[in-house]
Amino acid sequence: MDASQNPGPVETEFETDPSRYRHWEVTYDGDIATVIMRVQPDGGLREGYELKLNSYDLGVDIELADVVRRMRFEHPEVRCVVVTSGTDNVFCAGANIHMLGSSTHAWKVNFCKFTNETRCEIEDAEAFSNQVYVAACNGTTAGGGYELALACREIYLIDDGNSAVSLPEVPLLGVLPGTGGLTRLVDKRKVRRDRADVFSTTAEGIRGKKAVKWNLVDGVFPRSKFDKKIRARAEALAARFKDSLLTGERTGVTLGPLSPSKEPGKRVYKHVTLEWDDATRLATLTVAGPSAEDVAIAQQGAEAIFAAGDQLWALRAMRELDDALLYLRVNLMDVGLVLVRTTGDAARTLAHDKALWAARGHWFVNEVLRHMARALRRMDLTSRSFFALGEAGTAFAGCLLELALASDRFYLLDDPDNVVQVGVGPLNAALPMSHGCTRLDAHLYGEPEKLEEVIGALAEGALYEPEDADDAGLVTVLLDDIDWEDDVRVAIEERVSQSPDALTGMEANLRFPGAENATSKIYARLTAWQNWIFIRPNATGPTGALTLYGRPERPRFNWGRV
Repeated sequence: MDASQNPGPVETEFETDPSRYRHWEVTYDGDIATVIMRVQPDGGLREGYELKLNSYDLGVDIELADVVRRMRFEHPEVRCVVVTSGTDNVFCAGANIHMLGSSTHAWKVNFCKFTNETRCEIEDAEAFSNQVYVAACNGTTAGGGYELALACREIYLIDDGNSAVSLPEVPLLGVLPGTGGLTRLVDKRKVRRDRADVFSTTAEGIRGKKAVKWNLVDGVFPRSKFDKKIRARAEALAARFKDSLLTGERTGVTLGPLSPSKEPGKRVYKHVTLEWDDATRLATLTVAGPSAEDVAIAQQGAEAIFAAGDQLWALRAMRELDDALLYLRVNLMDVGLVLVRTTGDAARTLAHDKALWAARGHWFVNEVLRHMARALRRMDLTSRSFFALGEAGTAFAGCLLELALASDRFYLLDDPDNVVQVGVGPLNAALPMSHGCTRLDAHLYGEPEKLEEVIGALAEGALYEPEDADDAGLVTVLLDDIDWEDDVRVAIEERVSQSPDALTGMEANLRFPGAENATSKIYARLTAWQNWIFIRPNATGPTGALTLYGRPERPRFNWGRV
């Protein structure tokens, strides 16, 4: 089957749990966890390729993402996580080449984006949860396998005369490392750019002492001492990161299943509903705010919040939002515009936010806040248009206002008979985007006076009437009840009629004003690389390097530089 005709699985779900893992094994020993990659060759998400040599597809990475997230919530006692291989002589061969070669362009892009987000969550765990990852590369470490290692704090390679680290995408496949490998080389590990150039165009990679000298790895150990040396390093790191200013007994909180109900055109969770219409290419994402009972629980303080566990509104709602966004990305490819709504009471949402913020010194509350930030970043990085609709009955306040600020436009109804309030609170300064800015910073980037005024209201929280919200710069378009229906309808019709490719490029450029960091570079370059190089004939054409990988024919390149 031609790659362009293979759409991938009919439907992909992103929820899993340890009882369903096929490719990963996790063991715990006090404050050290060991994560063993042992990919089942016949365990791919679809037929047509084997996951040989610990190569991976999206299904393998869905499990890894679950491992990383559960480590933070269910095993907060862990301080060092050792990632290694259960397959002889190979750590990880990276993304499965035959899977990539037989996938649609959209599938490749979504696969690379998800794996990026998983690697970023590994780094986030070190930054905010004192869980440090160490890559114990006990065999060949190539492509995405080395990119997985690069996400870890430290990398150790077995010194057996054969095992090497490599990023062979350029010389072998005519593409680029798709999980931030080049950026992490020079920005994170500070490998000299000339050495990085040599390394990234050397298919066989670099091994031994040279890999250490070039800072590609932190050390090499002979096979006879490898396990012992890794254990000693893990113990040292666990001791180093043991102290934390966060309070609360380190007893894990189990993340139970979300189990949405499913029917044609709809997924319904406890707090989130995703609906879509294939004919109009429209979806609606609705998030219900906290109930009075939810607020009362949060206001009792950290221990009550901890006791609520995975049913805490902020955690449950954002887990559901995260799952809905992933489902939208991979399964609803023709949906171009998502209408975002919230329901509930704006004042209650602000009260819940303030209670969480007051208890942020507790480890569990900290994890909830960090998860909320990651779920919202998933929305920022989703290649769909989002219009937030603040009509009667909606409650865009605090953390739910972040949904409107993450959207490409925010329409607000100005109706004296149905006043729709917009609220800001402390969490609007606590849930940063991938480039480090808050969404308020990004939204009001060119209006510093208005930004200063809004920031001044965050600590205590403030509810704005429609005109005041517009004056504060929080709204894109303020409409009265006479114009609302027609103006919103026209805006929707215009958006869905425009080129999805052009809109993806436009949105990726407009959503992230301000300075960059390493993470934002990774995602920005991913958008450019995967939306260009993966569709160039030199990579995926009939005689392209990726198309012909594993065949006796040599690729034939168009040598023109564009």
